[in-house]
Amino acid sequence: MSEKIPVTVLTGYLGAGKTTLLNRILTEDHGKKFAVIVNEFGEAGIDGDLVVGADEEVFEMNNGCICCTVRGDLIRILDGLMKRKGKFDAIIVETTGLADPAPVAQTFFVDQDVGDATRLDAVVTVTDAKWLKDRLKDAPEAKNQIAFADVIILNKTDLVTPEELAGVEAAIRAINPYARLEKAERCNVEIATLLDRKAFDLDRILDIEPDFLEAGHHHHHAEDVRSISLTVPGDVDPEKFMPWINDIAQIQGPNILRSKGILAFKDEPRRFVFQGVHMILDGDLQRDWKPGERRESRLVFIGRGLNENELRKGFEACAA
Repeated sequence: MSEKIPVTVLTGYLGAGKTTLLNRILTEDHGKKFAVIVNEFGEAGIDGDLVVGADEEVFEMNNGCICCTVRGDLIRILDGLMKRKGKFDAIIVETTGLADPAPVAQTFFVDQDVGDATRLDAVVTVTDAKWLKDRLKDAPEAKNQIAFADVIILNKTDLVTPEELAGVEAAIRAINPYARLEKAERCNVEIATLLDRKAFDLDRILDIEPDFLEAGHHHHHAEDVRSISLTVPGDVDPEKFMPWINDIAQIQGPNILRSKGILAFKDEPRRFVFQGVHMILDGDLQRDWKPGERRESRLVFIGRGLNENELRKGFEACAA
């Protein structure tokens, strides 16, 4: 089976700097080719002087990047791109600043052909250090974009004081303590930190929060969005876990912005890695558990109105 093409979803509220970042990715000399899908909805996606030949649905940029403008269904464009496999290394989808990332992310789970050919690598959210606190009060989309993120760029740090910056960072961490956080001016971040993250591997969470596996470790500082981490020390029974997680997704899915996990299945030498967006779940067996590596099962839920005790009891009941 050929390697799946990684897809990065680039999101962030209006004016945060998404286009600046996308232009950097397209023009830097990194030796990679990206197919870029711009979800415009009336917002200028890529700067007009960059999108030359925009009357073509797929065209090649001077630096070898391939761009598409959204003129129809995202799945149709992705299907078209798959016919050009070998001409690009990865796909970037830029959403409009008013978009909830969920429908875009769900595309990679609900369509069989798309799911077979691509993998959702990461959701990258650009935030505006100067205005984010205001947007968190009046724009629920801004909060959703942070909650969904695997990587958060805290942009325009030069426009605020150190004290203000610390406050904005705390507000972000209250919503999503697990995402990688990059501080930037004019989105001047290393491109390598954003792409090919394999962000749904929760190993990196341990680098961010060493106490992640401790009993009762969770966050619920935000008023309505909280994150919950659960651990079963040892194996879980897939015959119990699969029905349980599907029930949770169907019943509580509208309130679960993101879910992800690494599981040790009984009698299985490989780790099962899964991710979810609202009611859509996806997962597969990945690398072997390493010699000496502790076999345990971990879940993270980020959402609204989540009942931690109920989730914990249900997960623990899946133990093998």
